This record gives sequence, structure tokens and C-alpha cells, in this order.
Amino acid sequence: MAWSRLRSDARVLRQISLFSRRYAVTTLGYGEAPDGVVEHLRLPDDVVSWHKDRRLLVQRRFETAYRRAPVTRAAAELLAGQRRFTVVLADDVDTLPLALDLSPTGGVHADLHEYHPRQNEESWRWRAFVAPYYRWLVRRYGPLADSVTTVGEGIAREYRLRFGLRAGVVVNAPQHVDLEPGPVGDPLRLVHSGNAQRHRLDVILEAMELVRGPMTLDLYLMPNDEAYLAQLRERYAASDRVRIHPPVAPHELPATLNAHDVGVYVLPPVSFNHLWALPNKVFDFVQGRLALVVGPSPEMAALVRRHGLGVVSPDFTAQALAETLDGLDAEKVTRFKAASHAAAGELSAEQQVRGWERAVDTLAARVGG
Repeated sequence: MAWSRLRSDARVLRQISLFSRRYAVTTLGYGEAPDGVVEHLRLPDDVVSWHKDRRLLVQRRFETAYRRAPVTRAAAELLAGQRRFTVVLADDVDTLPLALDLSPTGGVHADLHEYHPRQNEESWRWRAFVAPYYRWLVRRYGPLADSVTTVGEGIAREYRLRFGLRAGVVVNAPQHVDLEPGPVGDPLRLVHSGNAQRHRLDVILEAMELVRGPMTLDLYLMPNDEAYLAQLRERYAASDRVRIHPPVAPHELPATLNAHDVGVYVLPPVSFNHLWALPNKVFDFVQGRLALVVGPSPEMAALVRRHGLGVVSPDFTAQALAETLDGLDAEKVTRFKAASHAAAGELSAEQQVRGWERAVDTLAARVGG
């Protein structure tokens, strides 16, 4: 169960791919049925997953707010009937109460993708009206899950300290791809892939105006903010240093990245989840056999240092990033690319999904599944 468009939700697709080989998998979410499932319960496209009754949130009537939410009602209607499940995998805490309502014979596993009580804390409206609801949701229903996973150690630690939840960690690593590191280019070829969002790109773009060494930046961007993306295309239309490309399908991304030298990502810590982020793209860079340059986000920095994948910028400013990039040379980048190649097996979905596999298999075994 996930309140996302399943065919484009990389983390959920990994779960479906893993379990559809050995179990009869039913999915509940938005969009067309994913491959490999025996049944798909499709949420109506016009139902907005985050809509809640503001009056109920203000009154702290959180249970009523959850039960009356349009997505809860739509999902409950799809689930009505005689269906019985052995295990329910609830993606994000929003789906957890409904998963528990189903009383699966083996139990419920909750995969908490982020730290929900501080999801959008950069917004005062969210802090005032929505954060209390998510704190209640985690406190009320989190302990009722039979097992829990999340995306990184920092977020797992916060769930344990604040709510007593013992969460395993399954990072957002893609499938292993059989590639070799390519030769280092001249100029150095930087690359970034992901959403077209100001707070995710402005530091990198400003750094490109400050670097002194010969280097280019290719951006493969999703059109989630079309106005901003249009501004970028106009701004860099005649640039020979920054190039804007259409997004690349996930299964094609490693090969596309492999034609570059350095994957770059600096995410200013405007919220708790941004501070502790360990996103897909970091692991995509590894599968592309790239050197990595990241900001001092604890999870990303620790991964880069542990495996010798690249360099960590000393802070989140464009000046610091530019100086870090100027400190690279062909010898260093060659060494970092080789380290990515060495770590690609360990930092792949095939290894990381074992956390889900152990959890779900344990629950299924309760009833001989």
C-alpha cells in the first residue's frame, strides 16, 4: 500500500519486484498496475493523497481527520469485501492504520520512507497544523506494526529516540548494473539528475559560475516545477558549460551517467529530512561508476568517506562547492571512479532489499507462508 504512483515510485517498485517472485502480490496505489502483481487496486486520479480537513486538524481530532480523508475513504472502499492477506507492507505512515485494519494473518510491515513528523518543517503552516497530526499518527500506530524499516540510520535513530520504534534500514539503492568506469574527460564532466527544484540546484549552478578549472555540468531534470525548468532552459540555452537534458528512465540512467565523470549533489539542510537525506541519486552515481562530490549531509558524507567514493564539501555554500570541485584532478577522479566500481555490488538493491526480505518472510512464516 502506497499513496504514490507506483510505476514511478522506485522504492515501492523494488519491493514489488522482490516479493512478486515468491508471493501473490496485490498493490494499492495510484496509476496503472505495476508488472508482476496478481491484482491492482487503483486509487482514483482525482483523489489528492495529502488533503485533510483543516478544521479537524486545528481541533486535534486526528483520528477523525484520518478516517475522513478522501484517500482513506477511497482506499477503504477498494479494500472492502472478503479479501484476506498474509502480510501487508505499508509504505509511509499514512497507509499504516488501514494496513492494520486489514488484520493480516502474518502481520504488518511498515516502511517509513522519511521522518514524517518533520517532513516539511521549513513551512510554519506545516509545523503548526500538520506536524502534530503526524506525531500523533506515528505515536498511535507506529508501535502496532510488527516490523519497521526506513531509509537511513539518522532517521531510524530519531524514530527510536522520539517514539521508541526499532526500525531497520534499507537504503534507496537501485539494481546492480554491469558497467566499467570510463576514462576521465577533459574538461571534467559533472552531472546531476533529479527534480528541477531551486533549493536542490541553485548551489550547484552558482558554483559553476565560480569554478576556475575546465569543467561542464549536465543536468537530467524531471519537470516537477515546469516554470523553474523553463527558466533554466532559457538561462543556459547558449551555454557551453551547463546543459539541460530531459529526464532519463531509471533503467537507462546508469548508462547515461557512465558517460560523465563526477556526480554532484549538495542539499542545503532546510529541514530534518533534508539534513539526513540519503537519496536514490547518490546510489545512481555509484552504479554509473562516477566519482562523487556531496555536501556535508551526515548520511551522504559518511557513505562517500566509508567507501572512498569522492570528496565532501566543507559546507553547503556555492563557494565551498566550487573550491572542492577545483581541487579535483584526473588522478583523483580515476581513483574515486574505481572505488564506485568496487562498491557497486554492496550498494545495490540486490543486497539492500534483504532487510525487507527478512522482515516479510518472518511475518509470512508465522502462518506457514
